[in-house]
Amino acid sequence: MPTRQGAEGDSQRFSIKGRVVDASAPDMQDLLAHVYETPERPRCLCVPGGVEMYVARHRQFVVKRMPETGCRHHPSCPSFEPEWQQSGLGELVGEAVLEMVPGQIQLRVDFPWVRTVGRSLVRGETHDVNEVEAPRRRMSLHALMHFLFERAGFNRWSPAMEGKRNQGVLHKYLMNAAEDVMVKGAGLSERLYVPEPFSEASKFEVAQRRRNKLAVLHPHEGQSPLAVVIGEFKVSEVTALGRRVWIKHMPDAPLLVGTKTWERIERVFAPLFEARDADSGYKVRLVLVALIRARREHTYEIDAASLMLTSEHWIPVEGVHELPLVHALVSQGRRFVKPLRYDARSAVAFPNALLLDAGCLPVPLHVISAFMPPKDRAEKDRVVRTSGVSSWLWWSAEEMPALPEAMTSKSH
Repeated sequence: MPTRQGAEGDSQRFSIKGRVVDASAPDMQDLLAHVYETPERPRCLCVPGGVEMYVARHRQFVVKRMPETGCRHHPSCPSFEPEWQQSGLGELVGEAVLEMVPGQIQLRVDFPWVRTVGRSLVRGETHDVNEVEAPRRRMSLHALMHFLFERAGFNRWSPAMEGKRNQGVLHKYLMNAAEDVMVKGAGLSERLYVPEPFSEASKFEVAQRRRNKLAVLHPHEGQSPLAVVIGEFKVSEVTALGRRVWIKHMPDAPLLVGTKTWERIERVFAPLFEARDADSGYKVRLVLVALIRARREHTYEIDAASLMLTSEHWIPVEGVHELPLVHALVSQGRRFVKPLRYDARSAVAFPNALLLDAGCLPVPLHVISAFMPPKDRAEKDRVVRTSGVSSWLWWSAEEMPALPEAMTSKSH
């Protein structure tokens, strides 16, 4: 969990009703139709004996990973998922991320889906309390962005993905990742907008689809619904009433925000804004996730926001210090996954990357930056020494050591 939705990767082989078949077989849809909603389950053949999967139906039949089985797949398998404890997801599964039925996920979040106009909050109990609910961890807007990027597969890389990541792919897979996800009783896909690729030839049709999508923001019975926008931040500009925030591929629809709110965002995320000016030699993207509401007709206002840094290939990173490692992994044609922080206070305890092509177990890759606080450097060093597994460590002030050698043969 979260089950990845991305399709830009390597193929799998399955055993279906005693037949071994490649995921790209021409008659795959017919085979899956015969076992859909039956006790028969496909098995992924990435390891000896296989791993049980299940069949889901969206626009077509797809084979998906059973809950809590990701780490049983071979690291080179598209269905492989690291153990939750190797990222910030581990703190959220079972409390903020719930999968009661395979493929159907409920998220508990700490932000609202609606603002009530002209009503004050009730500040106390007006009736007897008969039970006390244990507090549960809830997911922030930032963690939701990480969840969608991981579910869409953007924190993974294999050589087959080279040249295949662009705004169209981002739109398609982030929207697919929101399917079958519920938040406060509403389908996440109904409240999520990711810009379509802009082109002069289709700008009017794209704009109309955006207006149709964001019609969900229309006030109703004194309530102002909210929605989530995810896109690459371009620039903000000062206006007489605040700021206009521009998202790439949305040149005709700025997001409005108050001056004080935007100044606070710039202070909180100063290292990420500064990363775009860093002399790193690597292109970075600054991704904005914004909770928005309609200020007026077709006027979108930011209610809350968070930011995330990614490489040029849309791979999330915690900071500039991770870019050389990510670049080396991509340029050398390696397979890896980037553990995401979600709402964890620090990412120090997690590998900076997990190498998936160096054997039957993933190899943790760790980076220690000279700009990390001494406490974090010491904690990262302790994590590496006490992990009990073979790890790779790079002190970023020194020359990067050679990466563990890739294994040319697979177990499948």
